[in-house]
Amino acid sequence: MKKIIILLGFVFFMFQAQGQQKTTNSVRAALKFDQTAHNFNKIYYSSEGTHNFKFVNTGNEPLLLSRPRSSCGCTVPTWPKAPILPGDSGVISVTYNTHIIGRFNKTVTVYSNADKPVVLHIQGEVVPRPKPMLPVKQANDAGTPIRK
Repeated sequence: MKKIIILLGFVFFMFQAQGQQKTTNSVRAALKFDQTAHNFNKIYYSSEGTHNFKFVNTGNEPLLLSRPRSSCGCTVPTWPKAPILPGDSGVISVTYNTHIIGRFNKTVTVYSNADKPVVLHIQGEVVPRPKPMLPVKQANDAGTPIRK
């Protein structure tokens, strides 16, 4: 009976030690963004439609980003190709094509060697540029301009 208790205690200890080893190794690379959504509100047609999403590798292994996937061809992400070391930061730039008038709500999914993919959101509305207004001259009742 004593041998069985010792054997069970040894087996329990081995499973517990193996479980602790898995949890310490599972930290790997970790991707933490300052923000994952940006609202452009109203932006003018043919203007700059880029936002930079800043992130940090909070894990204990180098972070490798694979090609981020955008929800459509009107949204183009750029990302660092080199590994991001633990504690280092980087930027993923997301550019929306502002040659399309109207509301938009787009996503970019970032894949990496971290545990889960991260989804970045951009939204806003592209509006036409206002037409330039010419200065209006004031006139008196006779139709001649008033000089100041």
